[in-house]
Amino acid sequence: MFQVRIHGRGGQGVVTGAELLSVAAFLEGRYSQAFPSFGSERMGAPVVAFCRISEREIRLREPVTEPDAIIIQDPTLLHQVDLFRGLSKSGAILINSTKSHMELGLAELADVSRLMTVPATEIALRHIGRPLPNSALLGGFSALSGKIGIDSLLEAIAQKFSGKTGRDNQAAAGAAYRFVLETIHAAAA
Repeated sequence: MFQVRIHGRGGQGVVTGAELLSVAAFLEGRYSQAFPSFGSERMGAPVVAFCRISEREIRLREPVTEPDAIIIQDPTLLHQVDLFRGLSKSGAILINSTKSHMELGLAELADVSRLMTVPATEIALRHIGRPLPNSALLGGFSALSGKIGIDSLLEAIAQKFSGKTGRDNQAAAGAAYRFVLETIHAAAA
């Protein structure tokens, strides 16, 4: 089973992001579940959502405490909450930021095998016209983790959002997907 924890703030699409990830996995013929954990339910408050993806039926119903991947939608949470709790060294971390993990003061994460920052808010502003980083981050996650295909993600977005909104979110996801792939290829060269 592959488990993802998504951290952000209310109004950023954290819960929708987990749902889209779950639908994308379902479209690929796998079992999946997504659910949120709220503290104080208000705009801007910290929010956590979870997604599980498996080849077999998922019977767990508790929060993800040992994630295989962490997606951080709001970098202001980095030094306020223990976001990386339970993540193994072989895990993946995707952070919404224009800065590197070193510039963000996260030198202790240098040995995490898959760690990347992606300018998801900027990508969202360019394609969606609003600072909603969730679709962009999921596109980046698809490229970084390989756990869901970009085509399945784009279909999940199309099912959730219609018309121009859907196309704009698909464009943001595709742009972040390409950004992460290009960054990985540049680092390998």
